[in-house]
Amino acid sequence: MNSHTHELLAVATLTVLAVVSPGADFAMVTRNSLLHGRRAGILSALGVAAGVQLHVLYTMLGVGLLLRNAPEWLGVIRLAGAAYLVVVGWTTFRAGPARDGAVPHAARLGPWAAWRMGFLTNALNPKTTLFVVSVYTQVVSPGTPLWQQAAYGGFMSVAHLVWFATVTFLFSEPRLRARLMSRQQAVNQGIGGVLVALGVWLAVG
Repeated sequence: MNSHTHELLAVATLTVLAVVSPGADFAMVTRNSLLHGRRAGILSALGVAAGVQLHVLYTMLGVGLLLRNAPEWLGVIRLAGAAYLVVVGWTTFRAGPARDGAVPHAARLGPWAAWRMGFLTNALNPKTTLFVVSVYTQVVSPGTPLWQQAAYGGFMSVAHLVWFATVTFLFSEPRLRARLMSRQQAVNQGIGGVLVALGVWLAVG
């Protein structure tokens, strides 16, 4: 194997391991898939994939190294992400069940809101920042052509999209969703509690 093949395998392996590790992205996509249906879940997954591209873009432009070596900026990102998760989690936790088992109209997510939730959850996650920066500084060679570096970033986004689309199809499966939504208040409290806990963990981590 040549160096480029080793590099490709390393990027692919690290990306897959990072994608399938449970975290804020998983919790948010699961939340939207359960509470708002398949379309909202897919749009949230697309938002997550776009968030990954944001990390890749500023890393390739050299901003990633600045963030990595400036703890105060990473701290700002961490606190913003933590606050966002806590707000969404608390709102979800407090939401009561709909009388007909459906999500109340006022609480339904529009396409832009669903995409934005996925995007912000990923874009404000400093762990994703550190993951992307680490891959590009420790695995990708400085001599790797820009088009190949961009292709690695594209792979990261597609891997996130495929995984979270799979998560969406699982949790929006009609029978499973109907069964869970018959206990909607407990589901709201469970998902909301997880999001709040993730936000607190992110803030103090």
